[in-house]
Formats: sequence, structure tokens, C-alpha cells
Amino acid sequence: MAELLDDEEIAEQLPSGWTRDGDEIVRVFEFDDYLAGVAFASEVGELAEEEFHHPEIVIRYKEVEVRFTSHEEGGITGKDVELADAANALR
Repeated sequence: MAELLDDEEIAEQLPSGWTRDGDEIVRVFEFDDYLAGVAFASEVGELAEEEFHHPEIVIRYKEVEVRFTSHEEGGITGKDVELADAANALR
């Protein structure tokens, strides 16, 4: 089990482009077209499956919203930050 990050740790470690929304970290990625967003969501899904740490992903026209939280721990952990960084690296 991963350890919950406190408010200060979350603020310090939050990856570029991500914001905090309660017990989740969230980012909306923008794309030139719908299928590019679908492909990105699939890549994020593959990363998440490898780590067995699954985000909420919402695909919209020209944007994809990704939300990470650690449900078992009840909040944001280093694993969420790590996968948010990995999602950023896909762009």
C-alpha cells in the first residue's frame, strides 16, 4: 500500500498541468481531433494497467480528462503523482 501525501507534499509534487480536486489530481489534455484523444486515452490505459492503478478517463471531442486517486488509501499518493508524470510524458 502507498502512503497518502499530505497537502504540502501534493502541492510540491503535483506535475505540470495537473490540479487538485479534493482527493484526486486531474488534467484535461487537448488534441487536434477526436481520434488523437482516443489514442492517448488508450496509451494512458496501458500505463495504468501495467501499474494496476486505474484512473478515471473521460474522452470528449478534442480533449481527454484524466483523474488519479488511490481509492484503497482514501486520497492522493505518490503512485498517483508518478502516473500523472507518465501521462504527461506521452504528450
